[in-house]
Amino acid sequence: MKNPITWFEIYVDDMPRASAFYSSVFAIEFADLLDPTAPSDSALQMKAFPSDMESHGASGALVCVDGMPAGHNSVLVYFSCEDCEVEESRIESAGGNVVRPKFSIGDYGFITLAKDTEGNMFGLHSLS
Repeated sequence: MKNPITWFEIYVDDMPRASAFYSSVFAIEFADLLDPTAPSDSALQMKAFPSDMESHGASGALVCVDGMPAGHNSVLVYFSCEDCEVEESRIESAGGNVVRPKFSIGDYGFITLAKDTEGNMFGLHSLS
C-alpha cells in the first residue's frame, strides 16, 4: 500500500507575498519549478517546497496561474512539524492569521489551523 497523496498545490494570487509567508513560517527556501509543457511565455509561476523524494510523505508547490484564484478551495493540507507551536508562532508576523491555536487531537497528536496571506486555510501537525 502506498501513501494516498503524491503531490499538493496551493494556489496563490501573489507569488512573492505567498512565498515570503511560507518561507518565513517554515524557515525554508523555495526553488523555481518550471512546467515542461508550458510555453516559455506562460503566466504560470510555481515555487516548489524543499523535498526528499526518497522520504515518507509528499511534496508540493505554490502555484500562481490565471483561472485558479486563491482561498476558494476545499482541500486542507497539513504540514508535519516537530512541534506545531514553533511554526504557529511565526504565522502572524509573516502576514497570516491563526484560526485555531495548537490543540490536542488525542492519540494523534496536536494541530494548529491557520490562513496564509492568500486566504488559504492550512494545518500544522505534530506528535508533541
